[in-house]
Amino acid sequence: MSGGPAVPTGPERTDPPFVADERPMLEAWLDYHRATLVTKCVGLEEAQLRERSAPPSTLSLLGLVRHMAEVERNWFRNVLADEGAPPLFYSDDDPDGDFDRVDDAEVAGDFATFHAEVDHARERVAAVGSLDDIGRRQRRGQDVSLRWILTHMIEEYARHNGHADLLRQRIDGTIGE
Repeated sequence: MSGGPAVPTGPERTDPPFVADERPMLEAWLDYHRATLVTKCVGLEEAQLRERSAPPSTLSLLGLVRHMAEVERNWFRNVLADEGAPPLFYSDDDPDGDFDRVDDAEVAGDFATFHAEVDHARERVAAVGSLDDIGRRQRRGQDVSLRWILTHMIEEYARHNGHADLLRQRIDGTIGE
């Protein structure tokens, strides 16, 4: 650890429009939540990003970033595009590895992975013509539309950004949107 912040700058976080067609609205809200997660990490050192919430929980900001990289990867690479992308941070033998194995994780590399998965997800979404288009893989035996995936991703980020709020406040007292 260098002693300086592990995430020196945050992404541009833009408020979603108040009026827009459905697809740009969903994409804007998803991007807003993606940026919010990274914003919660800006200015912290590696040890702070690894800091757990409260025993016995293994929840940490770095774990949330790793988890959301996996979620992006699964929904956009696998369910939407059927790329067959294997998990990065967990396995069948270690199903919570994205959260649990942060002590020796490479912070910069994990953030780079997160950003790469987000970029790839945007490419996958751009390649789909309609919100009604169905992903190439089913989920629990059901077809899944792009609309459902985008809505689910907003929900997933919103839930975990709430966790990130609490973690950040516990770490250094920072509060905010």
